[in-house]
Amino acid sequence: MITVNPDGKIMVRRCLVTLRPFRLFVLGIGFFTLCFLMTSLGGQFSARRLGDSPFTIRTEVPGSPESRGALRKMSDLLELMVKRMDMLARLENSSELHRTASVAHLAADRLTPGASLIERIQAIAQNVSDIAVKVDQILRHSLILHSKVSEGRRDQCEAPSDPKFPDCSGKVEWMRARWTSDPCYAFFGVDGTECSFLIYLSEVEWFCPPLPWRNQTAARTAPKSLPRVQAVFRSNLSHLLELMGSGKESLIFMKKRTRRFTAQWTKAAKYLAQKLGDIRRDQKQILVHIGFLTEESGDVFSPRVLKGGPLGEMVQWADILAALYVLGHSLRITVSLKELQSNLGVPPGRGNCPLTVPLPFDLIYTDYHGLQQMKQHMGLSFKKYRCRIRVIDTFGTEPAYNHEEYATLHGYRTNWGYWNLNPKQFMTMFPHTPDNSFMGFVSEELNETEKQLIKDGKASNMAVVYGKEASIWKLQGKEKFLAVLNKYMEIHGTVYYESQRPPEVPAFVKNHGLLPQPEFQQLLRKAKLFIGFGFPYEGPAPLEAIANGCIFLQSRFSPPHSSLNHEFFRGKPTSREVFSQHPYAENFIGKPHVWTVDYNNSDEFETAIKAIMNTQVDPYLPYEYTCAGMLERINAYIQHQDFCVGPSPLPPGASTAQSPFVLAPNATHLEWAQNISSVPGAWPPTHSLRAWLAAPGRACTDACLDHGLICEPSFFPFLNSQNSFLKLQVPCDSTEWEMHHLYPAFAQPGQECYLQKEPLLFSCAGASTKYQRLCPCRDFRKGQVALCQGCL
Repeated sequence: MITVNPDGKIMVRRCLVTLRPFRLFVLGIGFFTLCFLMTSLGGQFSARRLGDSPFTIRTEVPGSPESRGALRKMSDLLELMVKRMDMLARLENSSELHRTASVAHLAADRLTPGASLIERIQAIAQNVSDIAVKVDQILRHSLILHSKVSEGRRDQCEAPSDPKFPDCSGKVEWMRARWTSDPCYAFFGVDGTECSFLIYLSEVEWFCPPLPWRNQTAARTAPKSLPRVQAVFRSNLSHLLELMGSGKESLIFMKKRTRRFTAQWTKAAKYLAQKLGDIRRDQKQILVHIGFLTEESGDVFSPRVLKGGPLGEMVQWADILAALYVLGHSLRITVSLKELQSNLGVPPGRGNCPLTVPLPFDLIYTDYHGLQQMKQHMGLSFKKYRCRIRVIDTFGTEPAYNHEEYATLHGYRTNWGYWNLNPKQFMTMFPHTPDNSFMGFVSEELNETEKQLIKDGKASNMAVVYGKEASIWKLQGKEKFLAVLNKYMEIHGTVYYESQRPPEVPAFVKNHGLLPQPEFQQLLRKAKLFIGFGFPYEGPAPLEAIANGCIFLQSRFSPPHSSLNHEFFRGKPTSREVFSQHPYAENFIGKPHVWTVDYNNSDEFETAIKAIMNTQVDPYLPYEYTCAGMLERINAYIQHQDFCVGPSPLPPGASTAQSPFVLAPNATHLEWAQNISSVPGAWPPTHSLRAWLAAPGRACTDACLDHGLICEPSFFPFLNSQNSFLKLQVPCDSTEWEMHHLYPAFAQPGQECYLQKEPLLFSCAGASTKYQRLCPCRDFRKGQVALCQGCL
């Protein structure tokens, strides 16, 4: 019986009982003929010639021409019958074959016992002829059926017109012209036919609707998710060191750092476990792809590890790996493109096709290099799964640079932006802007005994210069302020050199060469001052120096450095203005630990040196840069940040006519109404929201800091309505919805209110004298600006 399965292929249900009589008949005819010819007629079989069918029977029979002709006719008919039956076997119409078998039995009954030899032969030939006619009828019937099925499949493989899939026909046209451009299409079964195009576009990609004749259960059923395992804090980091691999100087450095901090990570894990109590934490499957260490990205860092090169990125990545592992999550770590492709399930080809399997990871931590590599090799899966990506971004990415269309239209496009991610998916080394998530790193935390030993062993007149590469010492004018410093302090350097002293380092500086990290820590514990030359920007070393009891002295920049006036920041996806070498140290730590002065003003510089020599400080480390602080922060991100499903801007119990805000008693700002519950899924919780109208030319970051709060961009959607302006008693003569990174905002001339049209452009950064920005603010935990009071 012929049937058509859902994928359009002709399938046959074989029945051995039905086929057996026919097979016996064919064998019987052949055997009977052979025996008859060999015994009765004494025929001889000729040798089979090249090109003959394996079923061809050729005979040479002595006797009359009639007998030879009849036998030859019988032979030819048998050959024809076998060939046609071979075709039937492929079409496999078993019901008709059953009827053929019946005909065969009737044919055998026609032979009468008293017939002559020639009569018998003629009867056999006639019967075989009847069988051939019947077989021919069956064959024609089967071919007609097959033709109808094929025609039906052609009808089913036309691009459907479905308004829900407007791009389907265009994609089919594209596939016709380009399906050979990437081997991955053939990997997924595309063979140039219309059906293969539609199957691919409906089941591998999602531009076309499901095909009704396909097995939708197999095509659409997602694999069942395994039950979640609870994350358990870890104290033994030996397996992490194995996961990190080897072979690169950068990895060796990272592993040494992890070993050195193992005791502190273990202590921090115990502290956080007690703090969280019985709160359940699901274990996440996490892929960590360090893109800047791959050979494909150039890996310029590894060769410079032992030559004084920058270590900040490797410090941060080592600490991220340790924190994720200690928190109890399942990690995969890759530092090569081949490993990345294998872990993601990238099909063979040039990267135009989606992944071969659903993404097996809940989260992916990478950098800009890794982000680019994933986009090149994940096809449409990149767009589908990019909400799971977290990008380690040293200097941050502002929303205006992140939105591709807006950045292109308004001059914000750079080589590092335009990814259309949620800005919170970018994770920075320092809390530059609340538009991004602050990831950070850790510094060594000292106990009280160690702090006292450091204080007792401090040299009052010893300074260490921040800068391990000779190029940093090429700063113009350094001789002038170093000469002033040399009057009061003994100056030490840790500049890398191979054979001879770098000429950039003055003779009065005692250069130790590049020191291993433990020896560098010991040098800092003796020194009174750690002085920067203005570069590198925002590295981990100043925090390490402050944690070891040093005072950090840095240069004030006037005008501030930015992408508009400084080569280092040019091309980076931020407009942030940097007023000193280390803004975090200046703004979040400050005096007495951090002094920021104008190095070009000799009097101001010398006054600062004298004051520093008379200032006593204890070793200090902000909580957010301790192991406990980083564990607390990353754990909160993992458990609460979900960029794949966003909360509804409308809280429960609040209709469009009912605002969730009330005007504060002093009528200066808005607060979340106490009778309105927080929005489910919103993090930070909405009850911590406070909203101010900033002064003209004031960014929301500054406006919130003015009130001792932090700007919170995730709260913008709740404020993005005319009702919010009305609650603040701001008259809106007109209201416009536009795509602009400064909106929502109020423009004084004309009393115009502007609301944000594009959610990805909500931004705490940015200001204009034309606008008063509507700013959402929140509280924060002491020593942990990334988290609000109720964010754990």
